[in-house]
Amino acid sequence: MEISKQKIIDMLKNRGDHDKAQKAESDLPEKVDTEKDQGTLEKFGINLSDLTGGFSL
Repeated sequence: MEISKQKIIDMLKNRGDHDKAQKAESDLPEKVDTEKDQGTLEKFGINLSDLTGGFSL
């Protein structure tokens, strides 16, 4: 699944993780492949269930 970098940044900001959001802005590609970039997402404290609203795809 691909998701926009902006959605991830917004999620981090909503959590109050502004430092991580700033780093994500510079580190992530515009479109993030949740499978290929899983390790990078975990570095920001994000897992697939966060992105799918708790539902598995």
